[in-house]
Amino acid sequence: MAHKKGLGSSRNGRDSKPKMLGVKIFDGQEVKSGMIIVRQRGTSFRPGAGTGLGRDHTIFASRDGRVRFNASGERRTISVVD
Repeated sequence: MAHKKGLGSSRNGRDSKPKMLGVKIFDGQEVKSGMIIVRQRGTSFRPGAGTGLGRDHTIFASRDGRVRFNASGERRTISVVD
């Protein structure tokens, strides 16, 4: 009798590492230049004044200050104010 027992463990085992996406610093919190505010896929949030957009759509602070989240219709922006 032919059995195919024990193949389950070798077939499984392909799992990707977690990407740790999401908002890292929230509205009103203090940031220093270079700190990551949001890690995202695509531009759910768009960069505003005092922030920059990385190659992987990460939004980071380009100056020291306080984080502000703004919404205008569908568009959500993140800015750093003094």
